[in-house]
Amino acid sequence: MQRINQLPAVPVRPDDSHKGTFGLVLIVGGSRGMSGAVALAGLGALRGGAGLVTLAIPDGILESVAAIEPSYLTLPLPETAAGTLDGSAQPILKTAVTNCSAFAVGPGWGTACELQSILTMFISDISQPMVIDADALNIFAMLKDDLSSESISALKARDCILTPHPGEFARLTGLSIPEIQANREEVAYQFAQQWNIVLVLKGQGTVITDGARIAINQTGNNGMATGGTGDVLTGLMTALLAQGMTGFEAAQLATHLHGLAGDFAAKELTQPAMYASDLPRYLPQAWATSLQKNTPAS
Repeated sequence: MQRINQLPAVPVRPDDSHKGTFGLVLIVGGSRGMSGAVALAGLGALRGGAGLVTLAIPDGILESVAAIEPSYLTLPLPETAAGTLDGSAQPILKTAVTNCSAFAVGPGWGTACELQSILTMFISDISQPMVIDADALNIFAMLKDDLSSESISALKARDCILTPHPGEFARLTGLSIPEIQANREEVAYQFAQQWNIVLVLKGQGTVITDGARIAINQTGNNGMATGGTGDVLTGLMTALLAQGMTGFEAAQLATHLHGLAGDFAAKELTQPAMYASDLPRYLPQAWATSLQKNTPAS
């Protein structure tokens, strides 16, 4: 196990760039009553430097999601009577993810049966870097023992990041939350090695590992223990993947920036008064600090 203590370099941004230079991000999520989660992920991706961000969402939440931020695009899709994505959206999504630089799935998605086939398609048939978060993690926990060897090989052949909190990781592993919390580094490392993915085990001292290397995030505070902060992280991480960072590097830098934004927010707002949509507003300060450290001395 190689312990990594140094942050990766931030993505290069050439002066002669255009939107495509910085990547096309697609975030698949949202459902009736959970429109905020996918919107927060979209804000995280925008603040992460992505060139273009699109949110693929059920048609019924289009207006509420689009009204939150005009800088991301929306892709309205067929929905079920319950307000989740319908299975008929699958071919549209396949085309959309094939044309993006990196994508995320899960924020506010729900766990309806129709979504299992969509997630299986993402795992088996798509080669783009992927972040699996939130409800998609719970679906993955249901599917993982039944995935074909071809699907598992496809998953291992590309950058894939899973971002569970301890409860979600308990469902993925069958371990209890106390067992996980007592041995966070080792259980995360073993799972990442088994599946050949990057695992981000969230919580105090977030663990980032690809089954060979491991890093422990040092930023963040308890004011971030509130609904929606993980969605911002998902968007930020996906944006870094879209800019060409490897899965491990994107996960490490994203968790650092995300926690640092939380630290800046807590300093001004206090930890009790923070909520998730504060974080995108403080990401510019987090970026400024990191960019300054990456600037060579003259």
